Amino acid sequence: MRRHLSSLTLRGRAFLAAGGTAVACAIGFGQPALTRVGVLVMALPLLAALVVSRRKHDPTVSRTVWPRLLRAGETARIDLTIASDRKRSDGALLVEDTLPYALGGRARFVLQALGSEWERTVSYPVRSDIRGRYVVGPVVARLADPFGLVERRRAIGGTAQLTVTPRVVPLPAIPLTGGWQGAGEHRPQAFASGSAEDVSVREYRRGDDLRRVHWRSSARIGELMVRREEQPWEAHATVLLDNRRLAHRGQGPASSLEAAVIAAASVVVHLEQHGYAVQLCTADGIGGVGGPGTLGAEQALEHLAVLEMSPRSTLHITWSGEQARGGVVVAVLGGFLPDDNAALRRIRHDAGAALALVLDVDQWSPSRAGLGAAAAAPVTSLAWRATALGPRDHLDAAWRELGQAPVRGGAR
Repeated sequence: MRRHLSSLTLRGRAFLAAGGTAVACAIGFGQPALTRVGVLVMALPLLAALVVSRRKHDPTVSRTVWPRLLRAGETARIDLTIASDRKRSDGALLVEDTLPYALGGRARFVLQALGSEWERTVSYPVRSDIRGRYVVGPVVARLADPFGLVERRRAIGGTAQLTVTPRVVPLPAIPLTGGWQGAGEHRPQAFASGSAEDVSVREYRRGDDLRRVHWRSSARIGELMVRREEQPWEAHATVLLDNRRLAHRGQGPASSLEAAVIAAASVVVHLEQHGYAVQLCTADGIGGVGGPGTLGAEQALEHLAVLEMSPRSTLHITWSGEQARGGVVVAVLGGFLPDDNAALRRIRHDAGAALALVLDVDQWSPSRAGLGAAAAAPVTSLAWRATALGPRDHLDAAWRELGQAPVRGGAR
């Protein structure tokens, strides 16, 4: 009975109150006819609650999210298909899809003129400026009686996930040296410098065409050497994102960590567009979901969508293999901590080229003044090409400045 009464609308509760008042007045003034009216008024919402509660049939819901992976600031579309094979007419139905607040709250629809065995498809857009993985659904159907005295909510259908990746800033092309490593027998041909005759030879194998013999290399080595048909070279890059809690300031979307995530995402996309095989690492040494490895840009962005602060106090890179070691390293760093000197020196030793975007995290703290360009000085002294980045600086301008930054400090 308590569950039935909880489904009464304001109108239904008003009917109950009016009926009870009529019965009380009838008893007080001795009016039996008024008692019958009061009982009838009270019984109407109770009967409506009983009828609605006995309805066991629910429509089926299927949901399509397109796309399931989008970047912050972009719009996705959600298609809801609601169907019922009930033989009786449903009249009208109010449905509401449950959405996180970051996606806009709720989406409500009134489905009218529903006969027997009906199907309806409705669509609505969602948009978020905040990265993350969000759960969409379930659909909440409102069941009501024709008089509007009772309304019950029932969750139907399942849920779906929508991943919002960080915003990506287009970056200008800058000169990058190093990072070219051998990558296997069937990689596309690409060269950092030099000609194919200088490097694309191998030992003679039985059956090789003698016209492919490289006589100059054969004379130098003392064995028959033949030219390769293609040179397996590939550019490798590692993007290191400093997500340590101690190295960042601020909270939420306005924190320095969010600025670092946007910078790392932009660098990953930029490097992949320029032909690099990109490995993403964080302060935990994680290169992707399930462990370190070479990722595509979309996989790296999906990992960055759910990245949180790390309790670690040190930095390191977990290389995906010898091909990645010796490549280009682009680090997006927060505040400089005491143990960072040795870690950055070790990373610089293993990298072919080392660049760093150093966040002036004190500018994200309202109680402290920032260091400006001096924030990059500790990293520059370790032979990194580095530039500082503040909350009011443009990432593309900082990236262009990084390409022009000289290498100072000691040798590798």
